[in-house]
Amino acid sequence: MLENYLPVLIFIAIGIAFGGFMILMGFLLGPRKPDSEKLSAYECGFEAFEDARMKFDVRYYLVAILFIIFDLEIAFLFPWAIVLRDIGMFGFMSMVLFLGILVIGFIYEWKKGALQWE
Repeated sequence: MLENYLPVLIFIAIGIAFGGFMILMGFLLGPRKPDSEKLSAYECGFEAFEDARMKFDVRYYLVAILFIIFDLEIAFLFPWAIVLRDIGMFGFMSMVLFLGILVIGFIYEWKKGALQWE
């Protein structure tokens, strides 16, 4: 029984050793040029100016919703288009309902002004 798992364990050990070796080589051979910019805390490309508990503008959330709308639409649209002939009218109407819900979300974003960049 154990002989079945031995090649897998050897493969995992070699992978961990190889990854560890590459990380070690990066630390040993990599350039060391400390800079005030490199050592500072990274906050989305600009200096932190307020408390971390501040409220965000609603546009951040609207952009996230917009991304989810288009991401889900594309992720489900391609497989659906491939099997459309096999699933028939029920599959077609299901996708129409799904796209309708996404269009409602898109219209909501549009009305809130998330598509107008300042």
